Amino acid sequence: MISQAILSLVGQVPSSKERKSQTPADDARKKANAAAAKAALAAGALALPPGPLGWLTLLPEMVGVWKIQKQLVADLAALYGQRSTLTSEQVVYCLFQHTAAQGVRDLVVRVGQRTLVRRASPMLIRAITRRIGTKLAQRLLGKGVARWVPIVGAVGVGAYAYVDTAQVAATAIDLFDGVIEVEAVEV
Repeated sequence: MISQAILSLVGQVPSSKERKSQTPADDARKKANAAAAKAALAAGALALPPGPLGWLTLLPEMVGVWKIQKQLVADLAALYGQRSTLTSEQVVYCLFQHTAAQGVRDLVVRVGQRTLVRRASPMLIRAITRRIGTKLAQRLLGKGVARWVPIVGAVGVGAYAYVDTAQVAATAIDLFDGVIEVEAVEV
């Protein structure tokens, strides 16, 4: 179920209204802070329902936060002048590198100051989303426990979403600040 949600989420790279910045690091930090606050608010609000009802909000909460993060990655790419070369593989890497590094290790390789992005076949994308889904399912259990203590749990879930989004931003900034080479698509 989680891997299916990830698969449907990463299918298309979002567009961005941001333009290349003269001071991308400063603008990226502002954008990251705003997105982290938005993710924290969304996650915290969805974590308010107590008990079994709260369990029903787990997947919508995660997908909502991922959508905010996905747009953040696109906006950061635009700020760094990388909008036209942004791929779904880069988005997946930025979203899940800090939580499921083993799951995305096949997508991005660092070679000195350069980053090589492998284009993934649909079969590889499915395998990667399964790996990420398995890792995130383990975390889901911990989040579910927070649903039994409504206010405190909502604050904790919101704080986690804030930190998680900040980590996504840090990964994206690190990626887009360097030289990126996208592997040619195999035909």
